[in-house]
Amino acid sequence: MQQFIRRTDKEINEDLLAGVLGMPKWWLPAVIFLTIVVFAGLGSFGYMMNKGLGVTGLNRPVMWGFFLVNFVFWIGISHAGIMISAILRLTKAEWRRPVTRAAEVMTVFSLMAALHTPLVHVGRPWRELWVFPYDFARGVWPNVRSPFVWDPSAVGTYLIGSSLFVFVALLPDMAVLRDRVKGKISKRIYGVLCLGWRGTPRQWKLQALAGILLSALVLPVFVSVHSIVSWDFAVVIGVEGWHSTIFAPYFIIGAIHSGVSAVAMLMALAVWLWGYEKYLRPDHFDAIGRLLIVVATTWFFFFFLEWVFALYTLESPEIVLRETQITEWPYAPLFIVFLFAAFIIPVPMWLFKRVRRSVKLMFFTTILVNIGMWLERFLIIIPGMIRRQPMSFDWGAYSPSIVEILIVAETFAFVALGMLLFSKFLPLIPLFDIKEGMVLRDEIKVGRRVVPAVIQE
Repeated sequence: MQQFIRRTDKEINEDLLAGVLGMPKWWLPAVIFLTIVVFAGLGSFGYMMNKGLGVTGLNRPVMWGFFLVNFVFWIGISHAGIMISAILRLTKAEWRRPVTRAAEVMTVFSLMAALHTPLVHVGRPWRELWVFPYDFARGVWPNVRSPFVWDPSAVGTYLIGSSLFVFVALLPDMAVLRDRVKGKISKRIYGVLCLGWRGTPRQWKLQALAGILLSALVLPVFVSVHSIVSWDFAVVIGVEGWHSTIFAPYFIIGAIHSGVSAVAMLMALAVWLWGYEKYLRPDHFDAIGRLLIVVATTWFFFFFLEWVFALYTLESPEIVLRETQITEWPYAPLFIVFLFAAFIIPVPMWLFKRVRRSVKLMFFTTILVNIGMWLERFLIIIPGMIRRQPMSFDWGAYSPSIVEILIVAETFAFVALGMLLFSKFLPLIPLFDIKEGMVLRDEIKVGRRVVPAVIQE
């Protein structure tokens, strides 16, 4: 049963705008630390541009390493916003209300972090514009069969759509901030950003309609983006373990698994850091935990199918690759950690209601899931490239350098820093959504029990 606590509009404004109008003690030290990590990563990127890709652990035949793993990981995390916001908005799931904003914002910053990878890895980032499909004066078009053209097109479309999704939902909240901030400059900035929002019936109608339309329009992009990312691998027939026809649905469900887990992790942090326990109740963690059981089980089914399809043909290269993943160092222990972290430990725990309603245990299990899913991407990408080919000169191994590790750490710090900066200027929980939920929700008596209900026309 959903726990229902009625709050007035004034109380909602005070609770959810406290972090915007004030500054928690931990906020500035956290921002400084994350900024240092970001600049360390950017400095490593500059050093790599000056010295060349030789300062990384990349070599023949491992032409991609942590960069590609990180790219796929962040694309997966970005699916959380659309999964939580668009799908649950269209299905009118009430528990989505305090969760949607943080999930959408995390989507935007995750996509920005994912776009770091092609920029970093091309070696000549000043020529990155060549991947965009417009006619140059030289009359040469980009090769549309290249994944370097597919990914920016798909991810760029997804980023624009997600940013628009966030901006439209922010309009009423920015109008509230326009009326509550004291500084003249702040008032003017919020006044410009809210596009003259006055809360008229016509504006509310258009805002609700825009949310529904954007939800429906972004969903196909949500499906296509990770399909295209999976095809980056599936069309490469020269690397064992990559050219699998099941990769598109397998990558999509894996992205949802890691993305929804990241949202649950973010919910726990919001409770601890911003004090949102009045709005992110145990019922919300219970709901997202039940959703994760379904998602994780579906992902494990596709993971099983991927292994079945690989071994069914009894092709020697595929069998050697699978043996590498489960028997050779360091992939064998990483495979065990991945399997336990992504499925074996968290899913049985989520079957218990006490675990699903515990903020600490949900945080622990979802952290495990994202560690496991990062390792899953690593085990898909790296072992296939290090497999020994007939020509011995092409044998090699892969170990990441400190430059790669710092650049990967920079992407994590970038997303965390973006979330912290956003939370300082805009609310992480949508004010108007919570207020609407208070209006629509009521309690009715069914027999001897009083249960919460949603009243709609």
